[in-house]
Amino acid sequence: MTYLLYLAAALAEIAGCFAVWAWCRLDRSPWWLVPGMACLAAFAWLLAQVDAEAAGRAFAAYGGIYIATSLAWLWIAEGVRPDRWDIAGAIACIGGASLILFAPRGA
Repeated sequence: MTYLLYLAAALAEIAGCFAVWAWCRLDRSPWWLVPGMACLAAFAWLLAQVDAEAAGRAFAAYGGIYIATSLAWLWIAEGVRPDRWDIAGAIACIGGASLILFAPRGA
């Protein structure tokens, strides 16, 4: 369930940031900012639903999932296929995110 929350949060964050990108860099209407801000609010709410003992740890682990999701966006939405280094980096990041979030912690 944690990975699904992270995935949903990443998609919301990327969509929100892309709306701002489209307005600033692609000369789209300022109306793009309305759904963009809604997506960014959804991102923050979704990230807060992750079952973790500390916000910083949840946010750090999210970073790995965000990176992999960003590369999927690159391919699906922008039509740029990630190369082998992108894929290797995403795998390393997901491994690191999993280690941060699920490592056994002693008292």
